[in-house]
This record gives sequence, structure tokens and C-alpha cells, in this order.
Amino acid sequence: MKVQGKGTKVVIIGTGFVGSSYAYALLNQEVVDELVLVDLNKEKAEGDAMDLNHGMPFGSPMKIWAGTYEDCKDADLVVITAGANQGPGETRLDLIEKNAKIFKSIVGSVMASGFDGIFIVATNPVDILSYATWKFSGLPMERVIGSGTILDTARFRFLLGQYFDVDSRNVHAYIMGEHGDTELPVWSHADIGGKPILTYVDEENHINMNELEKIFTNVRDAAYHIIERKGATYYGIAMGLVRLTKAILRNENSVLTISTLLKGQYGLDDVYIGVPAVVNRQGIREVLELNLHEDEQKKLHHSAGVLKEATKPVHNLL
Repeated sequence: MKVQGKGTKVVIIGTGFVGSSYAYALLNQEVVDELVLVDLNKEKAEGDAMDLNHGMPFGSPMKIWAGTYEDCKDADLVVITAGANQGPGETRLDLIEKNAKIFKSIVGSVMASGFDGIFIVATNPVDILSYATWKFSGLPMERVIGSGTILDTARFRFLLGQYFDVDSRNVHAYIMGEHGDTELPVWSHADIGGKPILTYVDEENHINMNELEKIFTNVRDAAYHIIERKGATYYGIAMGLVRLTKAILRNENSVLTISTLLKGQYGLDDVYIGVPAVVNRQGIREVLELNLHEDEQKKLHHSAGVLKEATKPVHNLL
């Protein structure tokens, strides 16, 4: 892998709504030294690079340009946001076959450059495409990371913060499982400043599980609501990708709910799925295996079963 101290370089593949929002957030948050934009539509990538560069006098010094797969050779991170988008009425799983074929081409081109860094996958269905990227690349699983439920967890914390009228940064809670319809809230490990949310339910009459479950439903279905209103979701996931990028490049050993390969944890094997994990400069250091309630464990296994079944088209491409 690239030696730390030589400057940090990120390549974004796909400059649609998510890719360009992520690039803009990277510029604003002073995260990397070099940023390369790669897109099938070269003019779009060039236009984005020009536009971002014109904001440089107001931001931090960095080098931004529209490039090619060759530029992946010495990159620390390659972040894939390219692929077919989820349309109104479509589930994330509806996108599997077309995006798996696109990914085989993308990952092959990246690896042909001599890339030896870390992949971040954001394209949906993210769990299945992360698994595909791991298989297509031949890289160790700890260096292929899906954005997983990082955004769902943020949505969960935000809505719980609103409900309890506290800063969402002091709400600690996870969404696990598929980034999609079978994800689950981990109420058994949700707390505000250390006080379990289930304790609030026991102690305060005006707080009940029915209302909390409605919050989770809003989290799970948030993308559908946003897509109905504006066609796509991109700001939230862009911020989540920057958070993940910082955790990797700054060697933070941060706990984030990302999509990673399970190898026996939670009784699951050979599936990429959203779980809390420690992330640092090497990628995924370890998966945190929480002591889940029995119903949470069942829901996680159900989610994994759905993902395993849906991953079959990827196996046909290997």
C-alpha cells in the first residue's frame, strides 16, 4: 500500500449527484491533497474539476483534476459512486444485475492500473456491490469497504435527537443489516449520553416503543421519501463518505457502521452486510460483535439471507 506521509490521493469514479457532492464535501473539509475525478462522461468530470478548482481560494490547497483509471495506480482510496441510480418505485435490490456488470468493468480497469489501496463502494445495492468489488479485485476483504448503513445510522441518530430534543452527536445508536428494506434498529444498544433508550421507555410514560418504531420506519424509508421529492439522495451519503474517508486516511480507529465481509461473526459467513466495525489506515481492523437481543439476531439473519440470495447474479460473473 501507499506509504503514509507522501500526501493523500483519492480517486472518485462516477461524478453524478453522489460523486460530485462527495468531492465538494472533501474540498470543504480539507481531507485530501489530491482528488481525481473519473467518469464515462469526460466532459462532466472536467466541468466538475474546473468548478471545484474555482473554489480553491476559499478553501484549502489541494490538486483536483479529471483523470483516467491510470490515475488509480498510486491512490490511497478509490471511491466508486458510479452506476445506475435507484428510480421512483425501485428498490435498491432492483439494480443488482445491471450494476454488477458495470462494476466488473470498473474494478477490472482500476486493478489493471496497479492499484494497491482501499476501495470504498457507495453505489446501490451497496452490500452486494461491495461483495462484487471484493471478488472482482482480489484484494483482502479489509480493504474493500461498503458505505453500508453509515447513512441509515446517521438518519437514526438525527431523528432520535429530534424526538428527545438532544444533540444528535450525543445519540449513540446503530442501524444494522442490509442498506435497504431488511435493515434493523439495534434498540438494545441505543443510548443518549450513556442512558439506554429502553430505560426511557420504562421510566417515562410519554415515550413508548410504538413511537420509536415509527422513527425507525422513517429511517428505513427515508430514501424513498427523498427520491419522490427530488429524484435522488446525495448530501447525506456524501457527508458519510467523507467521515469514512477521514477515519481511514487519519488512522482514527473509529467505529462506523459499514458493509464488510462477515466470517463467522453474528453466526454469518460469506456475506457483506452493515455492522459496526473499527476503521483505520489499513481498512477494517475488526468487526464489533454486539450482544444482540434474540429478535435483533433473527432480523439480522433474515437480512443476511436476503442479501445472500440477491448476490447470486454476482457469482455468475466470476
